[in-house]
Amino acid sequence: MRDAGPIESPTDPFASVPMPTSSVSRKPRIEGLPPGVSRDIFGPPDRQDTRQGQGPGAPGGPAAGSLPPVTPPAQPWPMKEKEPASPAPVFGSGPGERPSLSSDPEPPRRRRVLPGLALLVVVLAALAYVVPAVFMSGSVLRGTRVAEVDIGGLTVTQAADKLRDELGARLSRPVTVEIGDKKDTVQADEAGLELDVVGTIGQAPSGFPSPVEVWRGLTGTTELQPKINIDSSQLARTVDGLAEVVDKPAVEGRVTFAGLEPKARRPADGVVLDREDAVRRIGDTFLRGGGNVVLTLRPAKPVTTPEAVEAAMTKARQAVAAPLTLTASGRQAQVTPAMIAANLAFVPDGDGTLVAQFDAKAALAGLESTLVDAAQQPRDATYQIVNDAPVLVPSRTGRGVNDKLLARDAEKVFDAGGARVVPVRLGTVEPAVTTQQIRGLGVKEQVATFTTSFECCQTRVTNIRRMAQQLDGHVVKPGETFSINEVIGERTVEDGYVMAGQLVGGRMVSLVGGGVSQFATTMYNAAFFGGFEDVEHQPMDYYAPRYPAGRDVALLYPETDLKWRNDSEYGVLVKTASTDTSVTVTLWSTKRYDKIEAVTSERRDVVPFRSEVSSEPGCLPTLGQEGFTVDVTRVFHQGGKIVKRDPKLTTEYRPQAQITCAGSGQ
Repeated sequence: MRDAGPIESPTDPFASVPMPTSSVSRKPRIEGLPPGVSRDIFGPPDRQDTRQGQGPGAPGGPAAGSLPPVTPPAQPWPMKEKEPASPAPVFGSGPGERPSLSSDPEPPRRRRVLPGLALLVVVLAALAYVVPAVFMSGSVLRGTRVAEVDIGGLTVTQAADKLRDELGARLSRPVTVEIGDKKDTVQADEAGLELDVVGTIGQAPSGFPSPVEVWRGLTGTTELQPKINIDSSQLARTVDGLAEVVDKPAVEGRVTFAGLEPKARRPADGVVLDREDAVRRIGDTFLRGGGNVVLTLRPAKPVTTPEAVEAAMTKARQAVAAPLTLTASGRQAQVTPAMIAANLAFVPDGDGTLVAQFDAKAALAGLESTLVDAAQQPRDATYQIVNDAPVLVPSRTGRGVNDKLLARDAEKVFDAGGARVVPVRLGTVEPAVTTQQIRGLGVKEQVATFTTSFECCQTRVTNIRRMAQQLDGHVVKPGETFSINEVIGERTVEDGYVMAGQLVGGRMVSLVGGGVSQFATTMYNAAFFGGFEDVEHQPMDYYAPRYPAGRDVALLYPETDLKWRNDSEYGVLVKTASTDTSVTVTLWSTKRYDKIEAVTSERRDVVPFRSEVSSEPGCLPTLGQEGFTVDVTRVFHQGGKIVKRDPKLTTEYRPQAQITCAGSGQ
């Protein structure tokens, strides 16, 4: 390399390297190489600048035979560069410019915008839910309606008041009932109908609403059905009142006597109200908002036949054709035709025929002393009140006629005929109530007494006094439950009861034994202040001023009863007394408490009564009485302190309509 000339190195190694003018190639344009340096150092020929191929003979190149190209200036030895971590640098486009570094093109704009938009949408959606939800929370969901009453946006209390004011009256529309050719009106209170405000509002969305509820509150409505309660027992009592007016039960054949003349009651068809169907239909009509309803009367057929009545008439004539002779131990007594007629009847036996029924005990009342000495007759143990103290009258075993056997033998004679001489059996007869049964029961002092008053000379007074007479002297043993309906049974004309008015299901009806609820009320209060356990009683539907509020009792055979239990270890003697204007029940036993008092609350929920004019046949006028609710608590005192307190007893009285009978002048 001695022949080689010196290589001049420029101060700037890139100064002799002109930059390409084309924007296509990023490689430097090399005009020449130093002596001894091969062009191969720049890679394969196809990667060299295409313009270097413009040699002789090349298109646009110098002509063949021209001088070789000028030797290019010396280049710095190329160094192998490390793989750049960033995009390769771009050389400047003009001579003398230094290469500069730059990055790849920026990512698409939407890659930065879309996440922001999504976040914005989420925020807006959250605000769109939370803001109205906060305003709606704590109240009934907006757009909530109950039977066209809008309660949306109100608090629960406000919604309840609005429903009572606007919907309660609408749901209290009466129901007009058609029963055959009769019409009557049943008011909402008579059906025990009540809007269940709490239950109705309980269906409505409230509290903090969900997104779905917010959307519905802003864009739509929520329709709710009102919840209505009907007191089925109250409605049943009302239907009983309707039935008492329209029922015409089937008439069973029967033969009785008017004096010595037999009288036949012919069997006849009847119609009665279908009570279960009536309760269902009236209740459904109330739930639909009132209106008219037709109730069903179903036929009632008698069991007895006309032929059976005719046969009984023949037997009845023969029964009183001659006296009946009773014989016992050489003694005899005659039952006269008049006595036979007074104690004999031919009644249905349930199989379609009529059979003789003879009250031998009543017939013997005036005859037994003829057959048996009075001193030998049995006697039940009882108490008599002497100088305001009970005195035991001991029982006595005696001799007497077996009345049950006499009734059986006499009925055979009246049914089948035959000899009219009947031997009676005398024997030892035990008293129904023995001294041992009531001795030592601690019946020694008055533990409670109660009196109620009534107007003189009404037909109901007969029934009240008759029941008092039947129960006078009755003894209730320790642990025993006393029931008026069980002891007295059905009130009948034969037992001395008469037709009288009584409220049944809100309607004044006339029935045998009407008015005895007053005796039941009197006895209930005596048992109340005697400290005895209340087993069963039903308050009256309407308040009557002659009774203490919250301490009255309804009585109707056989469903409605008064029952109380002697929960003491002593016996209880029931003594009764009555006048033309009052009835008293006194209980004798041993006192367990110094004092028993009734704590009565103030009257509340007062409801005014309505007035009606009735032109129905048999209309009975009634005085109007407002309805109200009252609480009664029984408090027991002993040793100067309260030792027991019964649960509070709440009574809801319905308003009693004032009924004026058309043409009655009242």
